[in-house]
Amino acid sequence: MMGSWTDWHPFPDPRCGELLMAPFGPGVYDLRRRDTLQPVLFGIGSNVCARMASLLPEPLGCKGRNNSSKRTFVLEHLNVIEYRTMACETKAQASEVERALPRQAYLFGT
Repeated sequence: MMGSWTDWHPFPDPRCGELLMAPFGPGVYDLRRRDTLQPVLFGIGSNVCARMASLLPEPLGCKGRNNSSKRTFVLEHLNVIEYRTMACETKAQASEVERALPRQAYLFGT
């Protein structure tokens, strides 16, 4: 069974000791700019929390991404980035949710 989207939360700044609230299991995440409501990026993970932690460049984020432009953008716009998540039972369910998102609206693809 899939969950529902959480409310939007400000993306945490690890330099200020802020914490990410996301599922430790499979699910989907969605980022947008809160000032313009521009969708920024979305993705899935078998551990959403760990996957989202890789959205910042090291040493603030963890390894796992090859796309430095995404990481740099998130860091440079951290004060206006917000996120929501959806927990899923399986990564396959998360993929179904991801496929339903309007890809053309996002600044970055997966």
